[in-house]
Amino acid sequence: MQRQEVFFSGRVQGVGFRYTTRSIAARYAVTGYVENLPDGRVHMIAEGEPAEVKAFVRAVADEMQPNITDMKTDARAANGEFAGFTIRT
Repeated sequence: MQRQEVFFSGRVQGVGFRYTTRSIAARYAVTGYVENLPDGRVHMIAEGEPAEVKAFVRAVADEMQPNITDMKTDARAANGEFAGFTIRT
């Protein structure tokens, strides 16, 4: 299992980014969350099988590409702390 942490920058708040991400997550076997950060970025953590996590992150990036100016990622071993994929407020 893999954990992918992603920070999205750009016009990523107030454009439905978190809700779109949650909708995309429903199509993949991933758990985790997405949240807005006070500095204007969106933070996402996704866990699952490496290929599934990679495909999910790519799908989010492709769907929201017009809004993203930068994307920083960090991969490590998953710790299995999530039961589903949620929006944090």
